[in-house]
Amino acid sequence: MARIVGVDLPKNKRGEIGLTYIYGIGRSRAAKILEEAGIDKSVKVQDWNDDQVAKIRQIINDSFKVEGELRSEIQMNIKRLMDIGCYRGIRHRLGLPVRGQKTKNNARTRKGKKKTIANKKKATK
Repeated sequence: MARIVGVDLPKNKRGEIGLTYIYGIGRSRAAKILEEAGIDKSVKVQDWNDDQVAKIRQIINDSFKVEGELRSEIQMNIKRLMDIGCYRGIRHRLGLPVRGQKTKNNARTRKGKKKTIANKKKATK
């Protein structure tokens, strides 16, 4: 099993798909990495030899921010927005959609489960 930047790649997947299990690597970036390493995209991860895995590991470490380093950078960017008090930072702080979506009907992913508000009871005489 190939282990790159702390992630176990699935053995039975093609190389291009297997690399996408690493946070920060998508299909196009995986294809570029394999092309640079000189490995065919359709070769399965279990068929890679140790030299190929080492070459892929070297390319990823030299060229890209992935996994923990990338996650921490994204969190720092969000924290910076919240600290300076810009509109996007305030939306992050309130847990509301950040990119201009409407919130009257939808936005349940950001707002969380619906909070039902009961009707006001009428006083009986």
